[in-house]
Amino acid sequence: LTFVLILVWAAFAWGAGASGGLAGATFGIVAMLLLFGCITLHELGHSFLALRYGLRVREILLLPIGGVSQIEDLPNKPRQELLIALAGPAISIAISIVLFGISLAIGLGSTLASFDVSGSLVSLGWQGMLAYLAVANLVLGIFNLIPAFPMDGGRVLRALLAMRLEYRRATAVAVAVGEGLAMIAGLFGFITGNFILILIAIFVWIGASQEVGIADARRLLSEVRVGQVMTRAPRSLSTRDTLGRAVDLTLSTSQGDFPVVDRDGRVIGLLTREDVLRGLRSHGPSTPVVEVMHTSFSTAGPDEPLLLAQRRMASDDLEALPVVDEGDSLVGLLTSTDVGEAVALLSASRAGRKGE
Repeated sequence: LTFVLILVWAAFAWGAGASGGLAGATFGIVAMLLLFGCITLHELGHSFLALRYGLRVREILLLPIGGVSQIEDLPNKPRQELLIALAGPAISIAISIVLFGISLAIGLGSTLASFDVSGSLVSLGWQGMLAYLAVANLVLGIFNLIPAFPMDGGRVLRALLAMRLEYRRATAVAVAVGEGLAMIAGLFGFITGNFILILIAIFVWIGASQEVGIADARRLLSEVRVGQVMTRAPRSLSTRDTLGRAVDLTLSTSQGDFPVVDRDGRVIGLLTREDVLRGLRSHGPSTPVVEVMHTSFSTAGPDEPLLLAQRRMASDDLEALPVVDEGDSLVGLLTSTDVGEAVALLSASRAGRKGE
């Protein structure tokens, strides 16, 4: 819906606002579509380099203020984070350079020298699109290099600091720089009445706060073992059970994901909440669980770091992992709720000790 609203705004800005009429409205819509295409290329720059380093990219999310590549985890080496962060702005600036060159070649040098984002571009016809996209990509590339989260420049700064400092400390310094810039931008926007600048300052401040939380959670999860937070003695299903049995257990225990074990107690399957719903819609409650369960799934060991298990859970899009011993016998169940509660309790405990 917001994307449609952006196109409506673009049509109005170039059509009615710039007195371009129907041609201006069409120009605005096409310009915005091409701009978001360039933003997608910017995010693909991040994503392809992350994939090269073995990281999983869940999706690229386009927002009214730009795009976000949702990379599941941070690279292990600061240099890799530095290159991934720089890849996006490099793509945008490269696009800008190419479009600037084409614009100069076809005689749009004067338009670039006195750039007007409104009526002058429409009056130039579709050649004005090159000037608009050239300037827009240059602004996009430079803006993202501002050293403040969630912009790419914040990650660049953290990566450079992490080459010298501990990761949590590097994050804290980078966040402090970003918050300082946000305060300056917000104050300047308030003084000058620039509402857009105030919104950007708020956006940067929130992004910086979230980055601190992510860094803290990562540190806490790396210090805790799976066996310390897992659900002990979870309810399990046998190969003879049906989906009706899973429904009964969910209603009586609130457990939504069930390990499926054989007669020797070894885990041979995982029945998720989605498996149950899909099976009920397709076949009904009398369906054996073995017909709809996951037969290929990840497990966790009780002695491994919680951070590794949480990454595996996120990578496989699961809400729970069976915890097994060396013989694949079930010893517990690790759920996303367990992970969230562990982070909340450990964070509160650390804060309490600091306040003593």
